[in-house]
Amino acid sequence: MRHAETVTFGGGGLERRAELRRNAEVLSEAFQQSNHVLLIWRGKPLLGPEGIAWVSAEHPLIALQREAPVFLGQGAEGEMLFAADVSGWEPEDADLSTLNQFVDPSEQVPPNAPEGAAFCELRGAMLRLSPLDAEITATARAVFTWHASHQFCAKCGHASVMASGGWQRNCDACQAHHFPRTDPVVIMLITRGNSVLLGRSPHWPERMYSLLAGFVEPGETLEAAVRREVFEESGVRVGEVEYLASQPWPFPASLMFGAQGKATSIDITIDPVEIEAARWVTREEMAEVFAGRHADIDPARKGAIAHFLLENWLADTLD
Repeated sequence: MRHAETVTFGGGGLERRAELRRNAEVLSEAFQQSNHVLLIWRGKPLLGPEGIAWVSAEHPLIALQREAPVFLGQGAEGEMLFAADVSGWEPEDADLSTLNQFVDPSEQVPPNAPEGAAFCELRGAMLRLSPLDAEITATARAVFTWHASHQFCAKCGHASVMASGGWQRNCDACQAHHFPRTDPVVIMLITRGNSVLLGRSPHWPERMYSLLAGFVEPGETLEAAVRREVFEESGVRVGEVEYLASQPWPFPASLMFGAQGKATSIDITIDPVEIEAARWVTREEMAEVFAGRHADIDPARKGAIAHFLLENWLADTLD
């Protein structure tokens, strides 16, 4: 797919400078002098009207860091980019009832924030970010989510500590090293003739349909995962499979592999444990969906790879 990296969170061109992660002294000094620190609060980045709301290392909330900052890389002007998890901050008189829901419209304004800046749920804000800002925020969110769930050594159970600029955790008890985890997920544009297969999960907003998706299992190829997941969820058999595009999806830590598959059967028998419904949708119907005129289907979320693939299928620009 020639324009695969135009998908949200892809193609930002972040210079990650992995060779600097091992130099703790250099990173510590660079952080103290940095004016490019991204604050993350309970998974929500601090964003302004035009993108990331960078703060300096002297911002008062940084005193609430759970651990050391994460080194993200270098910006276009050579500036050193960091992220700090300030989830220890407790906003006053704020409604937090929508936190961690599928759609979280709430925004929290921390003290001493840049003008117009607030902690925003990334899925709701991703479309207003530049490709580079989107990659930076996705990276920071994914890495901090991993740290929050890997505080203890998976080998011996002792507490582990952050290392390598936030890209490693070490266990002093058994000397094991642990690295950020990414879960591979296949998401499938399954077609038969002029129709595409859509499904919906029971916890999704009403009317929302999307492409079928599922985790890749150990010892399994992407192609095999596509065929297995589609059959398990819908009962549809798939023959030829072709890779299209990928998308980092830090909710919490997935890498979505977009694939196109040709269905060899048409009858649908859903697994109600996995999905609530599945249906074939014609190209003409999909045009109505994207136009907002379909009787009972809303399009997949803008910015998600499902929307990207369906939009290109509809426009016949998958090659």
